[in-house]
Amino acid sequence: MSTIGAYFRLARAGWIMVREGVIAAAPGEHLEGLPRLGWQVARLLARRRVRERDRSERMSRALNRLGPSYVKLGQFMATRPDVVGREIALDLAHLQDRMDFFSGAAARKAVETSLGRAVEDVFSRFDPPIAAASIAQVHPAEIDDVNGLRKVAVKVIRPGVRERFAHDNEAFLLLSQLQERFIPATRRLRPVEVTRTLERSTRIEMDLRLEAAALSEMAANTQDDPGFRLPQVDWERTGRDVLTMEWIDGIKMSNIEALRASGHDLEKLAATIIQSFLRHALRDGFFHADMHPGNLFVDDAGHIVAVDLGIAGRIGKKERRFLAEILYGFITRDYRRVAEVHFEAGYVPEHHDVASFAQAIRAIGEPIHGQSAETISMAKLLTLLFEVTELFDMQTRPELLLLQKTMVVVEGVARELDPAFNMWKTAEPVVGEWIRANLGPRGMAEDAREGLGALVNLARQAPEFSRRAERLSRELDTMAENGLRFDEETARAIGKAEARHTRSGQIALWVIAACALWIAIQVT
Repeated sequence: MSTIGAYFRLARAGWIMVREGVIAAAPGEHLEGLPRLGWQVARLLARRRVRERDRSERMSRALNRLGPSYVKLGQFMATRPDVVGREIALDLAHLQDRMDFFSGAAARKAVETSLGRAVEDVFSRFDPPIAAASIAQVHPAEIDDVNGLRKVAVKVIRPGVRERFAHDNEAFLLLSQLQERFIPATRRLRPVEVTRTLERSTRIEMDLRLEAAALSEMAANTQDDPGFRLPQVDWERTGRDVLTMEWIDGIKMSNIEALRASGHDLEKLAATIIQSFLRHALRDGFFHADMHPGNLFVDDAGHIVAVDLGIAGRIGKKERRFLAEILYGFITRDYRRVAEVHFEAGYVPEHHDVASFAQAIRAIGEPIHGQSAETISMAKLLTLLFEVTELFDMQTRPELLLLQKTMVVVEGVARELDPAFNMWKTAEPVVGEWIRANLGPRGMAEDAREGLGALVNLARQAPEFSRRAERLSRELDTMAENGLRFDEETARAIGKAEARHTRSGQIALWVIAACALWIAIQVT
């Protein structure tokens, strides 16, 4: 029955996308046969008043109508241009996560259930919400404890959002399975794996204790960083469904005129936001992955304060070295070194020629160096770089795509603050310092220490490896003599899977017929 429900939810979503003109806005002139016919029918069924809107506005309206799960899906797909294409990813990047408020009574109930205490026992004042997103909304509140009376921000999970996401994710998974089954060309994009990644990231984001931990970790990492900080977490008043943190009195970085009127140095803020992001990515391997202007405030002291850390990115040491050497190689015009880093990281298969790859990278770097420093976009450079690497069979790297997406957003914030912003001059101190610290003598000594530790661990595990190898050898000998055999439980599981597959196909046909009849009734 859950599969039938998933089919109906997909049909409803498809109908809304058609009526809001999303399908009609997609380029379909090159299509042939049934796909072109479907596109033409979608154009006829679109509402008349939506035909004047651009594609990004149509997508935003459709996803907001479909609810929080689809808004979060749109935001997630904006980080995967390899899956949806760069143009659609850019459209989705403009999606505003603004939902209707839910009732104060529901918020109070969520707080009391999560903390096990009455709201009046936890807060001296609990005000109506001031902002609402797909997963949670934020309430101003006050607490009165040994530290005195102080204002806090309370983030509360939207009621029923976990159940809604679970149901909608079932539909997303069904759609991705159908895509892999009937559209072989998309299998390389691994849509089922992408859907499961969305499910995991959303499940993490819906536990506010994990966001609190991320805020705490990044605050510890950045406590000595100039001009950047995060709100403090009140762990006593934080649970799975509620996150209490320091109230930030400041100006949103999207309000350029207010920043200017308050006397803040916009050029300094632009430099701080870029250098802070690069420090987090290179030094810590942990960065805020949703640094749009609505999540960034400037306090009275001129510090940038980042909030809403529901989406965070992590990159390992190999990826950090890759990023630093790539950027430094472009800064110094050492294209050969940039190419070698790709091969050393294992991102480009060894059967390709380093010199040919360096030639392709030079084709990106030289035109950029021919421009004035103020017009060079590091985000655009990385975009061009990933396009070139596709020609050399570089596989999709999700962690690098999230990094690239965040850099696009952060660089956009910096250029809004300072249109003459010099990206390379600002980035060089941070990137150069990381290169000197990690790839110089000190970095070599650290690598040697880590290598020695790995060898010691390997030596400790040698007896276990030996026992496993001996057991595997015996099993292979048995298999060679008797052939591969399934146990009874495995055979039953295969039979059930085949039966379920047949039933699902039959159910799908009935559901599609019912949906077609429903749509026909709606149109007439």
